[in-house]
Amino acid sequence: MSNRIENISLTALLKVAHEAGEAILDVYESDFTVEHKEDKSPLTLADRRAHEIIDSALTELYPDIPILSEEGREIPFEERRAWPCLWLVDPLDGTKEFVKRNGEFTVNIALIEKGEPVAGIIYIPVTKLFYFAKRGEGAFSRPYTRELDTMEEDETLCAGSERLPHTAALNRPFTVVGSRSHMSKKTEEHINNLRKNHTEFNIISAGSSIKICMVADGRADVYPRFGPTMEWDTAAGQAIVEGAGGCLVDADSGKPFRYNRENLLNNSFIVKLKEE
Repeated sequence: MSNRIENISLTALLKVAHEAGEAILDVYESDFTVEHKEDKSPLTLADRRAHEIIDSALTELYPDIPILSEEGREIPFEERRAWPCLWLVDPLDGTKEFVKRNGEFTVNIALIEKGEPVAGIIYIPVTKLFYFAKRGEGAFSRPYTRELDTMEEDETLCAGSERLPHTAALNRPFTVVGSRSHMSKKTEEHINNLRKNHTEFNIISAGSSIKICMVADGRADVYPRFGPTMEWDTAAGQAIVEGAGGCLVDADSGKPFRYNRENLLNNSFIVKLKEE
C-alpha cells in the first residue's frame, strides 16, 4: 500500500474524530432510543452516525487503507490477513456510559501497521478533549478549539498541545483506575494485590478508553482489565500510552498486543506507565 505512517496526518484525523463526536452529541442530547446488538450491548443511532462519518472520511483521505471496525466485524480473516496496514475504529466506545448519560464515552481511531498500533486518536466528545499519538512523535492531549478547523500542519498541532504524561499529575499516591461498568472479580483481586505494595493507594473508576488515557496522562499508574474487550477497544489507547512511555500488555504473556488477529477478542491486559 502506498500510504504509510509518515504520510498520515494527525491533524486530519483529529478533525474526523471531532466531526464524529459532534454527531454523537446530537444524539446524546436528544431523547434517543436504544437497540441491542447480538452480544446484547447497547447500540444507538450515535454508533451508526459516527461510523458513517469516520468510514467516509478515512476512505476519502486514505483510499488504499482498509477499515476494520465494530460495525464491520464480519470481514473474513482470509481477506484481512493480507492487509499490511489498516484502520481499527470504534466509532463509539463506551455505549453503556452513553446510555447512562455520564459522558464517559469516546471516539477511537487507530492505524495498524504489521500488527502494531502506530497512530491513535481518542476523542471525548462531552469534554471536547483529544488524546493522540504517532510513532516517533510522542503522545499529546489538547482540547478542541476552532483553530483546529483551519490547521493543516502536524508540527503546529503538536506544538500547541501538551505532551504526555503531564508531569504535574505524577506527584500523587499510587493510583489504579478500574472499569466503571465491567469490574470483574479477578480485576478486584489484582487491585488488592497491588494495594499490598503501596502505603499510599488510590482507586478511581472511569468508562471506555478514558481509563487508558488516564494512565497515559499520568493521573493513574495502572489499569488492569481482566475481562473481554475487542481489538478496536484498545488499539488507539495502546498507541497513545506507548507514545507516553508506558505500555499495554497481555496479562498472561506480558507482551504488547498485536492486532488484526483471526480472533478479534482480546485477552486480559494491563496498562501501566511505570513498573508496579
